[in-house]
Amino acid sequence: MTKQNHYLLLTPGPLTTTSTVKEAMLTDWCTWDQEYNGLVQQIRSELVALATAQAGDYTSVLMQGSGSFCVESVIGSVIPADGKLAVLVNGAYGARIAQMAGVLNVALNVLDFGETTQADAAQLEALLKQDEAITHVAVVHGETTTGMLNQIREIGEVAKRYGKTYIVDAMSTFGGIEMDVAELQIDFLISSSNKCIQGVPGFGFIIAKRDELEKCKGRARSLSLDLFDQWDTMERQNGKWRFTSPTHVVHAFYQAMQELAAEGGITKRQQRYENNHRLLVEGMERLGFRTLLPSELQSPIITSFYYPDSPAFSFDTFYQRIKQEGFVLYPGKITSAMTFRIGNIGDVHASDIERLLDAIERNRFWS
Repeated sequence: MTKQNHYLLLTPGPLTTTSTVKEAMLTDWCTWDQEYNGLVQQIRSELVALATAQAGDYTSVLMQGSGSFCVESVIGSVIPADGKLAVLVNGAYGARIAQMAGVLNVALNVLDFGETTQADAAQLEALLKQDEAITHVAVVHGETTTGMLNQIREIGEVAKRYGKTYIVDAMSTFGGIEMDVAELQIDFLISSSNKCIQGVPGFGFIIAKRDELEKCKGRARSLSLDLFDQWDTMERQNGKWRFTSPTHVVHAFYQAMQELAAEGGITKRQQRYENNHRLLVEGMERLGFRTLLPSELQSPIITSFYYPDSPAFSFDTFYQRIKQEGFVLYPGKITSAMTFRIGNIGDVHASDIERLLDAIERNRFWS
């Protein structure tokens, strides 16, 4: 293995990137340069094109920081002082949205489905009938706490039937699962540079329905995370960020977007991720592991596995042994069962999954 890429990240992001994405960060760039700002505008336009065929109705905003910064930017900028947010929660990232709303003093109603049940549109409808003060609905598409894929189409249909603004955290799915935000009736979709588009950490982005974003002027509860002002500055000043932008990361992301197109777009990338997931689950089951979720609830992004039923198993030991073999796994995050997770996204291919399975078979110290 090369020093540059000494192990494969089998995580939901940051994830393993190509050498060419890494190489894009080897040059220094000026934040005020016209060529750089033009690149930002190109990225913004291409993100919208990836998100919907109805590009004229949507726009995009880039925001410094991790994906959570972007989620907080939306929660703090989109919901007015007299608004109220309903959050559908079935994992840590839905719970984080609720926590953000609490910190920002946004009125809140939480629908908690536990950790292993899909968010349910029928229960949302019952809540909206009961609580007419709700103005906005938020849900996580791919809840990487477990690997759960929530039914954002059905949830969006209910939200729009009752006239609510619809927010989707698609952090771990956008670019890796086909979707059209207009067809799904999403007003604000949030994702990050270091997920399925396979860039590196440093910024996230929001795909927003233009007329909904235009309503947000003056609503922000934060200066740095003012979504409207960030967008307005980029619109008026041709791609300029309000504050210092992560120039190296932006160039790496542009390279990653080119590589997504070269792979065949989201359709082909989704097929690769789904194949990775299938090979992983089949191989792990042969080795005696069980998945936490049934297949109908499972995303192709990350998969949770129960610990082996053996007192000799130690995840820390297992993790270190597999890392020595060249792979980094992910600890479990749910409270109801002992699990660990393996990601299927990034510059990861079928041959990598086969090598991982061979490594796991060689290191079954508990059996």
